[in-house]
Amino acid sequence: MALNQPLALRYAARSDVGVRREANEDSGYASARLLAIADGMGGHAAGEVASSLAVTAVAALDESLPADGVDLLAALKDVARDVNHTLREMSEQDPTLRGMGTTLTAMLWDGATFALAHVGDSRAYMLRDGALYQITHDHTLVQSLVDEGRITPEQAAEHPRRSMVLRVLEGTGDGELDLSLREAYPEDRYLLCSDGLTAVVGPETLFNTLTEVADPDEAARILIDLANRGGGPDNITCVVADFGAPAGAGPAAPIIVGAAVERRLAL
Repeated sequence: MALNQPLALRYAARSDVGVRREANEDSGYASARLLAIADGMGGHAAGEVASSLAVTAVAALDESLPADGVDLLAALKDVARDVNHTLREMSEQDPTLRGMGTTLTAMLWDGATFALAHVGDSRAYMLRDGALYQITHDHTLVQSLVDEGRITPEQAAEHPRRSMVLRVLEGTGDGELDLSLREAYPEDRYLLCSDGLTAVVGPETLFNTLTEVADPDEAARILIDLANRGGGPDNITCVVADFGAPAGAGPAAPIIVGAAVERRLAL
């Protein structure tokens, strides 16, 4: 479907520590051309460091990339490689940071097409034509068992090792990502979220909220509230974006949330 006029994102981002955690290890970012979320892990605040590093590095693409002629997939792949390299260097220099890592889910736009990069168990969803689609694949033990037909999705939701992540950015290898290029359609709605939301709020509730709540910021607020009312066992971060607003109709400035903004204020 060709777009005859420039269209843009109308976006919002929110993050909450949750009910049971003392610190927020999630980071999120939203702008007119870039959406990203990272869920850090590791002791001694290392998760905060890892997710902040990932989101800050991705956010830098807003200023470093030209408006046109960008290889979207290569840009995201390069950032992940650089983040992985930096995580390795930091862990080698500071023993307290060893074992840290982060998920990363990011969408980079060129006006009608977006590149999707993903590693870990954060998720991206797309609401299109009255249906909600999960457009990322969890890199978890239970998802691998589902893929192999050894357990059902329902069993996965209750599995004692459902939080075990098999792939993240953690300073090893080259920062392997799932990468895809997708066409955007007017009236698409996108949700990027950490597992602090999806571990508590089911697909039907996600669909109902994203369908019924028109304002992206209000939708993000309600989703976080639902997760906290469900026990809030983990940090919760949501980025909600609608594609199809006239160019210039979205927020005037990027939004950064969670550990990334908290660490920036602490510097």
